[in-house]
Amino acid sequence: MRKSYRMAALAAVAAFALAGCGNEADQTAQTDSSPGAGETGTSELTKLTVGVSPVPHGDILRFVEENLAAQAGLAIEIVDYQDYILPNTALNEGDLDANYFQHQPYLDSQVEEFGYDFYAYDGVHIEPLGVYSDKLADISELADGAVIGVSNDPANQARGLRLLEQAGVIKLKDTGSANPTIADLAEDTPVKVELVQIEPKLLAVNLPDFDLSVINGNYAIDAGLSPSKDALVLESGTNNPYANFLVTRTADKDNAALAKLNELLHSPEVKEFIGATWSDGSVIAAF
Repeated sequence: MRKSYRMAALAAVAAFALAGCGNEADQTAQTDSSPGAGETGTSELTKLTVGVSPVPHGDILRFVEENLAAQAGLAIEIVDYQDYILPNTALNEGDLDANYFQHQPYLDSQVEEFGYDFYAYDGVHIEPLGVYSDKLADISELADGAVIGVSNDPANQARGLRLLEQAGVIKLKDTGSANPTIADLAEDTPVKVELVQIEPKLLAVNLPDFDLSVINGNYAIDAGLSPSKDALVLESGTNNPYANFLVTRTADKDNAALAKLNELLHSPEVKEFIGATWSDGSVIAAF
C-alpha cells in the first residue's frame, strides 16, 4: 500500500510538472504574438494596397507605414508606378485599394476620358510645377525658334501652358477653356516657340533636347533637380488647385481603413515630415 501511495504521489508530481511546462510554453507563444506597447497585433491589422508615384508620394506614404500605420491598425502595401496611367487603371480593376499620385484637374480629365467612378479625399501636398533648362541661365534668354517640351496629358499640359504664359514666354488664345492645349497658342505670342508634347516622365530625361521643359515636381525631384533651386520659373503654392490626394473607388469612400489612412496623411507628423524632408519648398503640405 505504501508503495502504491508513493507511486501515485510521484505520478501526481510528474503530471503537475508537465502541466506547468505546458502553461509556460503557451504563455511564451502568447507573449511573442502579442503587440508591443501602443501597437496593434499583426493579425489585427487591416491591409491596404496603395499605388503611388515613387517621389514624393511614395516617400510620404512610407513614412506613414513605418511610423504611424501599425498604431492605427493598418498595414500598407505600397506599389510604385512610373507613369500616370496605370495607377488609375489598377484602381479601377480592383488591384489597388487606393492611389496617391494625382491632382483634381488630372483626375477630372481621366474620369472624362475613361468614365472612372472615383472619389478624392482632401489634398495632402503640392509639387510646384517648374520650367527647367540645361541651356539657359534665365528665362529672359529665350529666343525665337526655341523648342519647349510640355506634357502630353491634357491637365498637366494646360497647367504648364498657364505657367509659361505667366512667365511671359507665350500667349494663349482666349477660348474660355479651363484646359488650353498647344493648339491654343496665340499668333502674337511674345516669343516664337515650338511646343513639343511628350510623356511627363520623359520631360526630365530628355531635358537636354529642349531649350526649356515644363516638368512636374515629382519627376524633377526623381531626376535630381531641385525645383526651388534649378527651376527658372516655379509655380506658386498659394491657392494652388493642384494639390495631390488619396483616391479610391466611390463605392469604397466610406471605408473605415481608407478614412483612417487619409487621416494619417493629414497628421501633424506628416506635415512636419514634408517640411523637414523638402525644406527647399519643392514639396509643400496642402493642409
